[in-house]
Amino acid sequence: MSTATDIAVSVVVPTYRRPDLLQRLLQALLRQDMPFESYEIVVADDGPDPITASRVRAIARQHHAPRIIYLAVTNSQGPAGARNCGWRAAHGRIVAFTDDDTIPAQDWLRRGVEALSDNADAAAGKVDVPLPARPTDWERETGGLSKAEFVTANCFVTRNALLAVGGFDERYTMAWREDSDLQFALLQSGYKIVAAPQAIVTHPVRPAPWGISLRQQCKVFFDVLLYRKHPHLYRTRIRPVPPWHYYVIVLAIVIAPVSALAGSLTIFLTAAFVWLVLTARFCLRRLRGTSHSVAHIAEMVVTSVAIPPLALYWRLKGALHFRVVFL
Repeated sequence: MSTATDIAVSVVVPTYRRPDLLQRLLQALLRQDMPFESYEIVVADDGPDPITASRVRAIARQHHAPRIIYLAVTNSQGPAGARNCGWRAAHGRIVAFTDDDTIPAQDWLRRGVEALSDNADAAAGKVDVPLPARPTDWERETGGLSKAEFVTANCFVTRNALLAVGGFDERYTMAWREDSDLQFALLQSGYKIVAAPQAIVTHPVRPAPWGISLRQQCKVFFDVLLYRKHPHLYRTRIRPVPPWHYYVIVLAIVIAPVSALAGSLTIFLTAAFVWLVLTARFCLRRLRGTSHSVAHIAEMVVTSVAIPPLALYWRLKGALHFRVVFL
């Protein structure tokens, strides 16, 4: 068992009622090729729930294990707040962040720490997302983690840098954009972020219910917060241009029934044609390179019709909430 003074790096893991996935992660962390005395694991339970607590404490009682700390997080909501509780309770000079549904490689911690040896303040590791030859839309979206610049599924930040920027903004109550917000805060404060491609975690795609893309649209709300805080970096690194096709689609949806009621057949047909063409194009783009099973095609058709108005609803709600013009 390590003591606080021996610890070089602290692994912070937020979790929410996924004890089986968390146990898999913890077993991978116990296999790291670093001495147990040199690192600790801090589990920030955003549930919190007794099953997760008992699993973590059972592993912590093992004789051959690093220090494992269990925190019941009750004063915040979401992974951003849980991570703040975790790193503030940690003892390491370096804080490694990962998620409860990842599987770190055996040399993950060592490689991440090595990446910070060249006067860097943060490092972004590599996320490997195994995908089938023809993934579903959901699988492909999750696969985007492998191309992300900086994600909390695999990153390393010095404690001093976290203290300087205040850690994570707890207004991000979902697992979305809180990692980019931290990245942008570090960049704007002049901290050095490097890539750590040899620090690898595997992120298997979890099963998702039919129509999951509709539920995901609420995440746009937090895009608005990120844009409000870091408009330039958002436009240069996240979304260079607004989704204009969404606006045209929704405008056509509004114009078509109004023109029909007004008796203007030409305008109605034009609006209906524009809606049909743009919606079909959107659907086909989502299907390109993905599964062509009947169920998946049906899901793409239905959700492609619903996503544009739903996405604009959340954009408008975010813009009103955070008081910013966001297109």
